[in-house]
Amino acid sequence: QVQLVESGGTLVRPGESLTLSCVATGDITSIQNFGWYRQSPGELREFLAFIARDGSPQYAPSVQGRFTMSMDKAKGTSHLQMNDLKPDDTSIYYCNVAVPGSFYWGQGTQVTVSS
Repeated sequence: QVQLVESGGTLVRPGESLTLSCVATGDITSIQNFGWYRQSPGELREFLAFIARDGSPQYAPSVQGRFTMSMDKAKGTSHLQMNDLKPDDTSIYYCNVAVPGSFYWGQGTQVTVSS
């Protein structure tokens, strides 16, 4: 099993930057990939980013060019660098990990973008 804890969420102003972190504990050797998602009240969870098998990062159009994902599977960590934040980016941000046959999710971290 893998446990995930996200951190770094806070209140920021439009145009500012923020980096979220995700730390995995437990059987981190089973981690195949990290992914980042977000979900606002009343909405479906939205895919944001993951790193494909060839190592290339894949991003949702809504964050392409503004968000950058990194991960270190050996350490069980991932980060989401978010630039030029907009009020529409306000949401709860989640990381997940893929392991053989399953996924695990963290509890989420709140990001609020407001002037």
